[in-house]
Amino acid sequence: MKRPPPPLLALAAALVQQGLARGAPPASRLRRSAAAATAATSVVLAGGAASRFRAQHTTVEPFDPSQASSLVVTGPNSRTRNPMYVGMAGVLVANALRRGSWSGVLPVVAFVAVIDRFQIAAEERALAEKFGAGYAAYRSSVPRWLDLRSFSG
Repeated sequence: MKRPPPPLLALAAALVQQGLARGAPPASRLRRSAAAATAATSVVLAGGAASRFRAQHTTVEPFDPSQASSLVVTGPNSRTRNPMYVGMAGVLVANALRRGSWSGVLPVVAFVAVIDRFQIAAEERALAEKFGAGYAAYRSSVPRWLDLRSFSG
């Protein structure tokens, strides 16, 4: 089964958020600032990971992880095995914050669930096959999404 590209899923979630937030009050300065900070952090996380992939001359293509030439475990990938997906989810959280609608969180949850169940699961199988014990060690030491406790010290 062909999976839709993760950025397309994130865009679809953002469009659903827009529809769900109709009639919400305008964003306050505080909400706009929180949304901007969340979006900026998310873009830096995803962009930093993509830069590491390019620097190691490996693919960021999510549909054929068997094309990976190296296992990226530094930078953002030392905090989460999926910084690009965390970044996309973070941008969706920022959008929900800006829109000020609790229902805007539902598309974020749906995005994370679909990516986790279908996209990441397929990628992990391919990476385990390709990188064996190295990937198993990485997988056991770095969370799939984020462990916020890892940022405290």
